[in-house]
Amino acid sequence: MNPPTNPLARCYLGWIQALRYVQPLFLLAVRVLIGWGFILAGWGKLTNIAATAAAFAKLGIPQPELNAWAAGLSETVGGACLILGLASRVITIPLIATMIVAYATAHKEIFADVVADPNGFVKEFLGPAAPPTPYLIGILAVLLFGPGLFSVDGLLKRLFFDRRAAQAAPGRPV
Repeated sequence: MNPPTNPLARCYLGWIQALRYVQPLFLLAVRVLIGWGFILAGWGKLTNIAATAAAFAKLGIPQPELNAWAAGLSETVGGACLILGLASRVITIPLIATMIVAYATAHKEIFADVVADPNGFVKEFLGPAAPPTPYLIGILAVLLFGPGLFSVDGLLKRLFFDRRAAQAAPGRPV
């Protein structure tokens, strides 16, 4: 494909190419920030299991102690896996479930307000009263786009899957 002769088109394509180099750093930052937040939240639950279970019982969550352990472990282990980029897309599933439970229990009044008034989405879902939102957006980004180049998953992909694809295509250098 011939490069475009229009200077504006060349500038645009150069900008897009430059942003491709920044994408792995952005995904790393998202994973570290969101993962660290999950570790702190999960560790807080695990180190205060009685208080967490009492809070869960007050919210009407069934089997509060079991769910306190499940939420704490999934947030702590999931956060660590996110930071490392290990099984990133798989670990997002229990974390998404945890955030959905948070909306359905601790933040259900906010969710009901947004359903009643969709114009309040930005204020309610991105405001300080709805902490699950940034976490949910971050883990959805990892689920949809993957962990990026700077991750254990990325390293495993380069070591095992990219080599197999190169070996399967004769005449291509490894």
